Amino acid sequence: MTSAHLAPVPVTVRVPGKVNLELLVGGLRPDGFHSLSTVFQAVSLHDDVTVVEADDWGCTVTGPLAVGVPESGDNLAVRAARALARVTEIDTAVHITIRKGIPVAGGMAGGSADAAAALVACDRLWELGMAREELEEIGADLGSDVPFLVAGGTAIGSGRGERLAPVLARGTFHWVFALAEGGLSTPTVFAEIDRLRADRDIPEPSPTPELMGALRSGDPTQLALHLRNDLQEAAIALRPGLQEVIDDGLEFGALAGIVSGSGPTVAFLARDHETALDLAVALTASGAVRDVRRAHGPVHGAHVIPGPVD
Repeated sequence: MTSAHLAPVPVTVRVPGKVNLELLVGGLRPDGFHSLSTVFQAVSLHDDVTVVEADDWGCTVTGPLAVGVPESGDNLAVRAARALARVTEIDTAVHITIRKGIPVAGGMAGGSADAAAALVACDRLWELGMAREELEEIGADLGSDVPFLVAGGTAIGSGRGERLAPVLARGTFHWVFALAEGGLSTPTVFAEIDRLRADRDIPEPSPTPELMGALRSGDPTQLALHLRNDLQEAAIALRPGLQEVIDDGLEFGALAGIVSGSGPTVAFLARDHETALDLAVALTASGAVRDVRRAHGPVHGAHVIPGPVD
């Protein structure tokens, strides 16, 4: 009696987006990167990434935010899976399906999130049993945000942002993300900040005690006082309309508004779930932004789930 051929079993990983509560940018390093000190928080906007063994490497991107995401070998998730296969000497191709729920080119690390998810998914698919730190190390070569999105929660990132230390954050913080039309290139934003502060003395960045204290308190009104993004000046210089979005959000009741990462998404911190809902409704009605998404944080990093969820 011969056994029936078993179809390959897929593995699905859910991975969050991120917001930078503090992003301090130092000077240009010899390797061409900037020294960074950042405090990441993982938030409940997520992508679902499914991997399954296949004859050839491939990628399919679906979901409401799929437009503009490459389905070629340039996709960061494909590059991550191939990097893991190379390091572990796995000679098996996979097909990757990404269901996008994290804004694209919006400063929320959607591409890095997919890379983190692909690492965790392929580790499970290939039964490698690698430690999280090993996956983070592989991810660091793909992008500065990848290690954090493997880990999740709230953490300090140093170096290029890839060296992580966990941060104690009490309670849950409520966010409203205002999505602008189009994107902003991260290299372009960094080039602009270099231009804007060419004559300034740039100190080596380090996390501020005030922000750490606000996170330990769990009080959003305290956290609102200490949100900071050094890239915001450059992002607004390139897209002046972002300042109007920030002003609108504050007028509609946000505790604080900040450009997320290199933009152009603006992250608004709300007092609680109800005020976040009111803020999202007001921003949507204003017509000043393309889309509005609510989320909370911190949440877990990339983790296996039973299967893709529509």
